[in-house]
Amino acid sequence: MTNSPLVGHAAMLGANAAFGLLSPVAKIVLLGGVISPFIMTELRIGGAMILFWLAAAALPHQHVPHGDLLRFFFAALFSIVLNQGTFIFGVGLTSPADASILTTSMPLWAMLFAAFLLKDPLTGRKVLGLAAGAAGALILILSSQQHSGGSADRGMAGLIGDLLVTCAQISFAFYVVRFKDLIARYSLFTSMKWMFTFAFILTMPFTARELAQVPWLTLDPKVYAALTFVVVGATFVAYIFLVVGQHRLRPTVVGMYNYVQPVVATLVAVYLGLDEFTLIKVFAVCLIFAGVYIVTHSRTKEQIEAYHREQAKVKASATSPDLQQEQK
Repeated sequence: MTNSPLVGHAAMLGANAAFGLLSPVAKIVLLGGVISPFIMTELRIGGAMILFWLAAAALPHQHVPHGDLLRFFFAALFSIVLNQGTFIFGVGLTSPADASILTTSMPLWAMLFAAFLLKDPLTGRKVLGLAAGAAGALILILSSQQHSGGSADRGMAGLIGDLLVTCAQISFAFYVVRFKDLIARYSLFTSMKWMFTFAFILTMPFTARELAQVPWLTLDPKVYAALTFVVVGATFVAYIFLVVGQHRLRPTVVGMYNYVQPVVATLVAVYLGLDEFTLIKVFAVCLIFAGVYIVTHSRTKEQIEAYHREQAKVKASATSPDLQQEQK
């Protein structure tokens, strides 16, 4: 498989498009009230775990030392269990508008973690790109919320919900930065089969009883179709794309693609007649992709260090005794 950055960008676009479709499709599953958000999360984790093990079985075996298995455990904890778990609890306590707005904070956390853990420089171009993307996402979300007439019901529960949604973004941003080297060391199917296995083990004790009580034979075919997309499209395929992107792009760039999700959600709402696509939304979308472009083309740590080394060489040669003698 090619290591071209274009493949990474296409993969991150596909992953976040699938994540953006997740919310409207999940509503089809949840509207009946039979399957709860917790059950749907467990189905995502368990279904993806089975698919990744089947896919890995068809490929050459890759040995994972015990030390890396422990790291995969913590990667699963931050990227799946804490991320999805705190987000579901948070959405249940706060308003959808607040939750959507708070998800736009993930690229900021990713940039801060990259600066602190990887010593990735906080350049002016990165800050500008992040600001442009965040502004576009916020304009898109707020304009859509205004059109739908929604409003936030504030209170202590709402504040706790906001905090939990924010924790979900921090958790995933930490995973993107801290475990980049681990994910790059193994094939995507090896990485994902272990991560989803550990996530399944951690979450199953909390959902086993509820899973057994679901009347599976009475569910509408539309619910099964939606669940199939949630498990296969928005989890299995999306996480494949996510790992491909992690292999080829910097954590800060990976985080910036989070802004694609509200774009996809808005397009779906417009298609279903739940929203309208105005000029302000066009402007917001342009801001988002401009922000992604700016961050993508910002200088990396290696490029900045190479520039400083080159400048030091030029300065050293300009002040060398031999050159000074020649100038005399």
